[in-house]
Amino acid sequence: MHATPEHIEQILERVLLTVQKPGRYAGGEFNSVRKDWNQVTLRAVMAFPDLYDLGMSNLGWMILYGLLNDRPDMFADRVFSPWTDMEAAMRGVGLPLYGLESKRPITDFDLLAISLPYEQLYTNALNMLDLAGMPVRAAERDERYPIVIAGGHACYNPEPMADFIDAFVIGEGEEVILDVARVIQRMRGASREDQLHALAKIDGVYVPRFYDVRYCTDGTVASISPNRPGVPPRVRKRIVSILPPPFTRFLVPHIDTVHNRAPIEIMRGCTRGCRFCHAGMVTRPVRERPVEEVLMAAEAIVRSTGFEELGLLSLSSSDYSRVKELVQAINAKFAGESLSVGLPSLRIESVSVDLMDALQDTRRSGFTFAPEAATERMRRTINKAVPDQQVIDTAREVYARGWVTIKLYFMIGHPSETLDDVQAIIDLAKAVLAEGRRIHGKKATVNVGVSTFVPKPHTPFQWVPLDTVEQIRAKQALLRQQVRGQGLNLRWNRPEETLLEAFLSRGDRRLGAVIEHAWRLGTRFDAWQEHHDHAAWMQAFDERGLETAFYTHRERGVDEVFPWDHIDTAVKKKFLIEDYRMSQMGDTRDDCRNGCFACGILPAFAPARMETPADAWKCPPVKPRSERRRATPAVIAPDAIT
Repeated sequence: MHATPEHIEQILERVLLTVQKPGRYAGGEFNSVRKDWNQVTLRAVMAFPDLYDLGMSNLGWMILYGLLNDRPDMFADRVFSPWTDMEAAMRGVGLPLYGLESKRPITDFDLLAISLPYEQLYTNALNMLDLAGMPVRAAERDERYPIVIAGGHACYNPEPMADFIDAFVIGEGEEVILDVARVIQRMRGASREDQLHALAKIDGVYVPRFYDVRYCTDGTVASISPNRPGVPPRVRKRIVSILPPPFTRFLVPHIDTVHNRAPIEIMRGCTRGCRFCHAGMVTRPVRERPVEEVLMAAEAIVRSTGFEELGLLSLSSSDYSRVKELVQAINAKFAGESLSVGLPSLRIESVSVDLMDALQDTRRSGFTFAPEAATERMRRTINKAVPDQQVIDTAREVYARGWVTIKLYFMIGHPSETLDDVQAIIDLAKAVLAEGRRIHGKKATVNVGVSTFVPKPHTPFQWVPLDTVEQIRAKQALLRQQVRGQGLNLRWNRPEETLLEAFLSRGDRRLGAVIEHAWRLGTRFDAWQEHHDHAAWMQAFDERGLETAFYTHRERGVDEVFPWDHIDTAVKKKFLIEDYRMSQMGDTRDDCRNGCFACGILPAFAPARMETPADAWKCPPVKPRSERRRATPAVIAPDAIT
C-alpha cells in the first residue's frame, strides 16, 4: 500500500514516543520550507546520510535546499539517516523513509540528492535507499523511481559508488543543481536511459553507466572510456566563478547539533599547496566574498535565526585578504549583542596579534591549530614548513590573551616518516604546554589530536602507500606512552578506521560489490567508532575476492591509470607528479598568491575569469618556467580556532 502523508504522520505519533531525540524526525523547524505539493513541477529531497545532529550543521546541502526552494516551481525537502533505534522502529512498522517537511515517502519525489562529503557515509547511503523502498543498484531503478544524484568531496572519486548512484555532480553545486532540476522537469515521462543521457550532457555531471572500465591483468585500471555518443571522455568539475550571496535562512534545529552556529563561507579555495590536502587541490582557485556582502549576510542571519555565534568559514580563514577588517566590522555592527565570531582554519603565519584581539572571544576556552608534522624535514615533505619556534611563539601569544587550552592537530604516516618524527610531535606538545604553564600554571592544557595520513585522489600524494597497520600501531604506542600526565591529553583514531577510509577513497568500480556486501552484513554509521565493524568489511573483501592491500599499501607508478583519472579537477596530473617528486627531494613551493606555478586552473577557467571582478580571483601571473621548481621556505601552519 502506498504511504500517504496522513498515514506517515499517524505512524509517527506512535513511533516517535519510543526513540531517542524524536526532534530528529519531526521536521517543522523555524525557517523550514513547505509548499503545496501540487503547485510545483519539480520535487527534490536533499539527503544527508548521517545523523540529524551532524547533518544540520552541514552548509552544503542547506545552500542547495535554499536555491531550489527560491524557485516558485520547485520544492526541496530534507531527510537524514535515522539512528539505529529509529531504523528498527521504521522497519518494524513498515514506515518508509520520508521527507521531513512534506511527510511524503522518498519514492514520491522526482530527485533524491545525496551529500557525500566523506567516504564513511557510503553504507548509510545504501541504507537510506533501502529504507525508502528503492533498489540500491541504479541498474534496477527505472523512471518510476526518483533520479538519484550525489555530490560532495567524496565524489571526486565516484567509482566505488558507481553501481548505486544514477549521476554524480563533480565540483561546486550552486549552478549545476538548477541545471539538473530543469532537465528532470523537461524529461518527465521519458525513459530512465533518456533522462540520464540528458543529464550527462550537463557540464560537471558524470553518469557512470555511460562509461566502461577495463582492467589490466595485475588488477590496475587499463582504461575508462565512454560507451555512448555525446558523452565526454573526461568530466570536468563545475566551478562557480563568482560566489553567490551567502545562504542566510538557516533552519533552527529542534535539538543540540554538533555546531550550534550559523556559518558564512567567506572564501573558497586555498593557495597553500599542502600535498596531503584533497580539499586544497580540488577547490582551486581562490574566490573571496566582499566584506560588505558578508556583513549583510551576518545581519540577515542574526535577525532571522537568533544564532549567537557566527562561523566565518574557509579552508584557511586568516588568508582572507580583509580578515581583520571583517572581524572588526562585525564587532562594531553587533556591539552589545553578545555575538560570538569564530574563525576556523586560522594559520600561524597569517594570524596577527591584532586579529586575535579583534576576535574578542569572551569564552577564551580553546585555540586550535594544526602543524601536521613536527620536524622541518617532514614539513618540507608535505609543503607545510613552519619552524618550531614560530609555533611556540604563537602559543605564547595565545596563552597571554586568555586562552587556557591549545589544541594541536598532527598527522602520522606521512611519506618517509620515522619514529624520530613522531617523537618530535611529543616534544613540541610538551614545549607548548610549558609556555602555558608559565602564564596559567596548572590550568594550562594542550590537547593533542593525531590522525593517520590517508593518501587521497587528485593530490601529489596519490601515488604513495598508506602506512601498514604495524607501523601505525608502533607510532601510536610511542605517542600514548609519552603524551600523558597533567595538562596533556591525546586523541587518536584506530588503524582499522584508517584502512576503511583509505580503501574507500582509493577504490575502483569493483569496490561497489564490497560496499554492498558489507552493508548487507550490517555495517552502518562507519564513521562512528562504536559502530565500525572491521570484521564485516574484511569478510566482504574476502567473499568478493578482493584484497584491501591492493588499494591501501601499494605504491603506484606515475604512469598508472587511476580509477578517477576521467574526473578532471582542472589541476593537471603533470603538475601533481612534479609536486610529488619535489616532496621526495624535500623541495617546497611558495604560496600560490606569491606566484603561479601553472597547476592548470587558470587556463581551464579563463573564460569565466574574464567576467569576474579583478579582486575576486586571487591567482597571480604565471611564474617563468625556470622558477617553478625552485625550493622556497614556505611557512605554513595552524588551521583552526574554536
